[in-house]
Amino acid sequence: MSRKTPTLNKSTSHLGHNGSLNTPQLARPKLARYIGFFAIGYVLASAVFMMIQTKVALNSPLVTVISIIVGAYIAVHKFTKQQQRALDRSESNRLVFGGIAVVWVLTVIYFLGIWFWLFDAVSREVLFEMTTQQPLPLLSSLMLILVMTLVSARISIWVMNRLLDPKRKTI
Repeated sequence: MSRKTPTLNKSTSHLGHNGSLNTPQLARPKLARYIGFFAIGYVLASAVFMMIQTKVALNSPLVTVISIIVGAYIAVHKFTKQQQRALDRSESNRLVFGGIAVVWVLTVIYFLGIWFWLFDAVSREVLFEMTTQQPLPLLSSLMLILVMTLVSARISIWVMNRLLDPKRKTI
């Protein structure tokens, strides 16, 4: 008497947003719109904090984290309002990486604008010499900021996703 093990082929079944089987995935929403909402929230919060910083000195990493939290709130709020469900794990990860990529592209554009329009040739030369003589502090601070933005975006999107989940609100 031979025993035959059942084949558990999951390639034909789809996982739903909560990980359950047999949940149809009819239309996956495009996350570019919500990444844009994330970027808009980040830019608005950053602009408000830049205006505040003209009067009061604020901690810049704290401002960055709060701006990311505002961007995450706007993106997740718009998603749950339009899709009537929470983000699933893959959508959440794509929103985190897409949002952080947009934040870093905007930061690069901001610093390039400062570099070309605000600094003169002497200031550029001094900064360039400083970074070539001691690149480690600059690289370590860039890595720290990258990790900080990724972690704060992941945590804030996860928290906002749980807080704004329409199914959790009704229970």
